[in-house]
Amino acid sequence: MREAHPAERRVGIEYYRSDAAGTGGRLRSRPEDFRVRELETTSPAPLDADTGDYPHLLVRATLREWDTNDFARRLSDALGISRERVSWAGTKDKHAVTTQLFTLANVASGDLPEVADAEVEILGRVGRPLHFGDLAGNAFEIRVRDADPGSVGEITTDLRVGDGNEAPDEPVDVAVPNYFGHQRFGSRRPVTHEVGLCLARGEWREAVLTYAGNPAETEPEATQDARAFVDEQAAREDPDWAAAAERLPGALRFERSMLHRLADGGDATPADWRHALEAVPTNLQRLFVNAAQSYAFNRIVSERLRRGLPLATPVEGDVVCFADGDAPEDLYRPDTDRTQAAAGRRVDVMTRHCDRGRAFVTAPLVGVDTELAGGEPGEIERDVLADLGLAPADFDLPGEFHSTGTRRAVLLRTRVGVGTDPADDAYDLSFALPSGSYATVLLREYLKVPPTEL
Repeated sequence: MREAHPAERRVGIEYYRSDAAGTGGRLRSRPEDFRVRELETTSPAPLDADTGDYPHLLVRATLREWDTNDFARRLSDALGISRERVSWAGTKDKHAVTTQLFTLANVASGDLPEVADAEVEILGRVGRPLHFGDLAGNAFEIRVRDADPGSVGEITTDLRVGDGNEAPDEPVDVAVPNYFGHQRFGSRRPVTHEVGLCLARGEWREAVLTYAGNPAETEPEATQDARAFVDEQAAREDPDWAAAAERLPGALRFERSMLHRLADGGDATPADWRHALEAVPTNLQRLFVNAAQSYAFNRIVSERLRRGLPLATPVEGDVVCFADGDAPEDLYRPDTDRTQAAAGRRVDVMTRHCDRGRAFVTAPLVGVDTELAGGEPGEIERDVLADLGLAPADFDLPGEFHSTGTRRAVLLRTRVGVGTDPADDAYDLSFALPSGSYATVLLREYLKVPPTEL
């Protein structure tokens, strides 16, 4: 197997599925080179529906070079409403053209403002705001420029699954390890999982210092110096947290908030350190723990590959989930609420389902309710958790840090359309992924460039 880039191995990604040489190339040279469209699951009531029953206006926005949070803030400012009244199902990349849904609480359709580089279509009204994950998935149209398209065909063949009966130039079914992408952990400074691992081990002080101190070489020199100063204060008997907070750049507002809480409340007990960590928004608190779970998952998938266990089909002891029967056509979407242990004769039955894209082998996103697999898959899960010093009960944490856990498919399957343009040193990829999966884990197989370039 081809080894992953060293930076990827820091987050548990150890291998590529394709052994072919990468194409290299650049993504997002222009916003139009990276198009993302949500596969929607929301069905609105008519626009004239009773606002008492349907208080939320549903709109579809096509955005060019808009960060999702920034666009939501622009809408709320223009409407004169709080940011909390604007909701969406998924955060999208800024350097792209994206199409996604938003809900606006207690807003009339005639009040919608015009926003530069945004086309907003009013769809109707709904009874509740969108929640994160309220979409079936995302469809992508991506152009890779300044590449060597010559190996695209070989890579696609390496990744191919299914019966292989597609006609020439038709999209083909491919599959890659369903890793959590590098951006899950922090694209430039991947430490969120390290914070989460500290939390699961009850190391509140270490969690704060991992996030606020702990300089990375990829950061600007002034930021590195400021984080080093945090570490220096942590080593003192009488740390000056207020001075450390002021030393940090203004852009590091979460780190500054943590240190201000330490300056105000002391640093003698785990409760003080937990209070400091809770200075960050609740979604980031959850992300710390989710990133630790994601890192363990990546490690489990990599260990399966190292041992030669298949990802596409089960072996004795695996836990398999079924496909979502309500997913849009050509979207291979696992339903992890419907699982079954593969044992005895069920292994062959589940193998046939997996071959047809009707079921998926899973691994845990470990939490307090996690039941580990049997056989060699369970041995891998236990070995990885033991190496990390983790157990399911460790995720019985206070507040937003608590997690019950779930399972996740170890293989990401999709139907990909490929077009090459050798004269322009470019090629195009089109595919759809279920929510929660990362386009970068497919793109990395083609480009084989450092993760910061994906």
